[in-house]
Amino acid sequence: MKLKALFEDDGAVSPVIGVILMVAITVILAAVIGTFVLGLGDRVSQASPNSQFSFNYGTAGGTNGDYVNITHDGGDGVEADQLSVQINSSTAWNGTGYENNFISAGGSDGWSGKKITAGNTLDIQEDGSFMSDGDTVKVIWSASGSDKTAVVGESEVSL
Repeated sequence: MKLKALFEDDGAVSPVIGVILMVAITVILAAVIGTFVLGLGDRVSQASPNSQFSFNYGTAGGTNGDYVNITHDGGDGVEADQLSVQINSSTAWNGTGYENNFISAGGSDGWSGKKITAGNTLDIQEDGSFMSDGDTVKVIWSASGSDKTAVVGESEVSL
């Protein structure tokens, strides 16, 4: 039996495999380059967090007005500097502190400078009368290094 005769017809296999591999590499490179040129790569890495927030409202005594306690109830943790809280389109808290006539109801800022996880609470109290029944309170997430934002928590004021 001639063993050499069994293997003589293998000459065309190598070039066909080479062409298939070159086409596959070209398609993969085109997809990767197209993703980054169109900016889809940033969108994938900057997906908004899936977090749940609860809102509790009340009226403070003395000269200060109403308050809202916002608690992270579960889901993804979020860096404090990526969050802000708006009450009727006015920023009440911006990731580093209180703004626009709003103060801490509990005497401390429960969210600044840390990752917000389940159980963390932010207390916001108005310094005057800026919050009333029917107003909207929103927790807004902003992507780092991008202008992408998403509302991750929303509630209507009920005093």
